[in-house]
Amino acid sequence: AYSLTITDLDPLQFGLLFERFLNPERVSMPDFDIDFCETRRGEVIDYVVRKYGREQVAQIITFGKLKARAVLKDVGRVLQMPYGQVDRLAKLVPNHPTDPWTLERAVNGVPELAAEAKGDAGVRRLLDLARKLEGLPRHSSTHAAGVVIGDRPLRALVPMYRDPRSDMGVTQFDMKWVEKAGLVKFDFLGLKTLSVLQRAVELLARRGITVDLAQLDWEDPAVYTLLQRGDTVGVFQLESEGMRRTLAAVRPTGFGDIIALVSLYRPGPMDNIPMFGARKNGREPIEYPHPLLKDILAETYGIFVYQEQVMQAAQVLAGYSLGQADLLRRAMGKKIQAEMDAQRATFVTGCAANDIGEAKANELFDLIDKFAGYGFNKSHAAAYALVSFQTAWLKAHYPVEFFAASMAYDIALTDKLSIFIDDMRRSRVACLPPCVNRSEGDFTVEAVDGEGHAVRYALGALKGVGERAMDMLCRERAAGGPFASLDDFIGRVDPKLLNKRQIECLAAAGAFDCFDGRTRGEIHQLSESILAAAQSVAEARDSGQSSLFGGSGDAPAISLARGNGGLVWNVAQTMNHEKDSFGFYFSAHPVDQWRHVTDAHKCRTYAAICENPSPSDTGRGSAMLAGLVEDIRWRTPQSGRGGRYMLVTISDAGGTWSANCYEETAHALLEQAASSGEPVLLTAETAWRDGEDAPRVTVKGASLLAEAAKRLRICLNLELAGDPPAAALSSLLAAKRGGRGEVRANLHLGDGRFASIALGRDFAIDAELQQLLDRLPGILASRLTALDSLAGLR
Repeated sequence: AYSLTITDLDPLQFGLLFERFLNPERVSMPDFDIDFCETRRGEVIDYVVRKYGREQVAQIITFGKLKARAVLKDVGRVLQMPYGQVDRLAKLVPNHPTDPWTLERAVNGVPELAAEAKGDAGVRRLLDLARKLEGLPRHSSTHAAGVVIGDRPLRALVPMYRDPRSDMGVTQFDMKWVEKAGLVKFDFLGLKTLSVLQRAVELLARRGITVDLAQLDWEDPAVYTLLQRGDTVGVFQLESEGMRRTLAAVRPTGFGDIIALVSLYRPGPMDNIPMFGARKNGREPIEYPHPLLKDILAETYGIFVYQEQVMQAAQVLAGYSLGQADLLRRAMGKKIQAEMDAQRATFVTGCAANDIGEAKANELFDLIDKFAGYGFNKSHAAAYALVSFQTAWLKAHYPVEFFAASMAYDIALTDKLSIFIDDMRRSRVACLPPCVNRSEGDFTVEAVDGEGHAVRYALGALKGVGERAMDMLCRERAAGGPFASLDDFIGRVDPKLLNKRQIECLAAAGAFDCFDGRTRGEIHQLSESILAAAQSVAEARDSGQSSLFGGSGDAPAISLARGNGGLVWNVAQTMNHEKDSFGFYFSAHPVDQWRHVTDAHKCRTYAAICENPSPSDTGRGSAMLAGLVEDIRWRTPQSGRGGRYMLVTISDAGGTWSANCYEETAHALLEQAASSGEPVLLTAETAWRDGEDAPRVTVKGASLLAEAAKRLRICLNLELAGDPPAAALSSLLAAKRGGRGEVRANLHLGDGRFASIALGRDFAIDAELQQLLDRLPGILASRLTALDSLAGLR
């Protein structure tokens, strides 16, 4: 594979044993999985079909089985039992992916299910029928990646099946039996990350930067700095929250550490991660089960991690050939007692030749047997670690292209896009808003004057607009130049591509902000009129109307009446409409407009606490936080003691996080905030646990931010030009009398001179007033500050 450049990993450098793949003692065919760029996987399959012939290439059938919960629901439906009753019974069956329960085990192990069967004859009948059907095939489909290639028409070798959803033949034998029939199975897998890497390289090429991912320096310190701080959102295999904590704890310093962590971070072997990290970082001594194993286990600090290490251990301890060692590894994985007994005798005899006594040989056999059960194929792990390194390298050196490429392949997944946007804020990578004159249908990279480059948000990523429609819109812009105005947009866009919802979504997202004189609220309100005008222009154009004297027939300028005198959304409305369009808060978070209040209470975001804990944060401490209550759920303590408590999901400018609340006095307010969408101020307790890089939060008190603001004296500082808008300023402030806030004006007089003027100390000041003032000509800037805090939280 290396010599054919299927992989760029040198097997000799990394100790990737050929015998793990194929050896004289092995009777089964090797299983070769190849990952292709997700977007071009179909081309590979088409090539194979053309190369070997349609009659000799097929996909492989799979059978969906009637598992415990599914068979209960199917039988219950046939018996016409109430759906609610059957669903409740099905949920009583434990559903552990790594330890599936049968109905027999559930009836004997779940008292509630046993009681239902004992007390209800209908439930007994349901369970009796379901147990007879459990495990039988329910339906057929095709294997996600498996393809077989024959040396003759496959119908001469195995029975075939025609899947109505595919134009390829499908074998009636499943994966296991198709190999027994003598056919070789290939897994042609589509890996999205390979597409992301290719996209990032193409984006860099547009800037004149050539990157050869196969020639990267695997000792690049910038990559390991990124990994050590757990900054791996979007990095292949390393992006889960648990893996990010693991990276921060283990602190990888070389490519071998990445291979090991990819292998260890699975159920079972992950129990060894704390020991791996402690030995790597010198907190524990490195110990080897036997001196002969030092060279084999040195790279993993004395811990068995890979199947190849199991094979090499048998080779050096007991004189196995690597082919025989592979058979030993397979026998240990299958746990067939007779085979294990024979292997143990061979192993002990072989160890005697190396002066290892019988007792020690048995001890070593048991140790190897323990690790062989979950040892990972190092060849597989190393290939994946290479992709992990390449994505981490891009994020470390070219984060703009990394984020643009990553979001391009998650364009329809709002939750993933939100995570990327949050990560971009933390990484200080700019994301420019969608714009009908600058955005493409997909995510792009755009130069920013004096500020390097930024990601431009994709029009096609907005909710409900449709990628095809946005691509067509961009095509029109490319052909006729940027849209000069809203009238120009109406005159050129094909009304068949857009509907009222799409216009509203584009307006709410700020995609029309490039047109001066029209507010988001106005365009949103005029969406129907815009579509009607576009339809009228299109009909005139299609009918071939020309001017009286044979002119070009261009449509006259379109002048839409302004809705509501130029409707202006306030800050909260703007952000809520953005959330409807993006699926998350894009330009700002609703809490941001209360910055003066949160600053006065020394609030921190949850992300800031995680990334930069103060000394008091590292154990059990307190913190002030603010956010929106996104969801609340009631929970009962596992111990059964005490009343129920509230699990609260909260969002702030740094992202989304969870907290528990046991204080009954705060429950009602949190429920109110969840239904009204009003931001809250929280007094919280933080608790850090060993091995965790994020604290657990317990809410001790809560107050609405609006109420907290009333307890503060606010000062609004205005920076005014030499010719201030006195009349407009006076009119706005006059409507805001009756509060406790102060307004100060700094008037720039020229020549470095300015005058500071107190305009009053009895105004009701909030972010809405600040927004209205910012729109006045002559006001250069504004800033809200809190002068004092008069009361705490209830």
